Amino acid sequence: MNESQIDLAHTVALGSIGDEDQRAIQELLDSGDPVLRADFDTEVQRTREALTLFASAPAVRPPAGLRARLLDAIADGGTSAASAVHPRHS
Repeated sequence: MNESQIDLAHTVALGSIGDEDQRAIQELLDSGDPVLRADFDTEVQRTREALTLFASAPAVRPPAGLRARLLDAIADGGTSAASAVHPRHS
């Protein structure tokens, strides 16, 4: 599968199919390629499973001070964004 087809599988899993996507999906399914169709179905299923897992994960409160560090990193032009998220422990 190419990247566009993988994106279509994600769209199906999310349930956010527009008219253009619907036509592209139908063309993919009508292609007559059983391997492509199986890969597409597998990708849709994996995406649905990942979304279910993500939705069931408990919320975790971010570390104290993270917001301030991120805002400082943004104001700094993003050059210190990595250190804002993962500060060095001294």
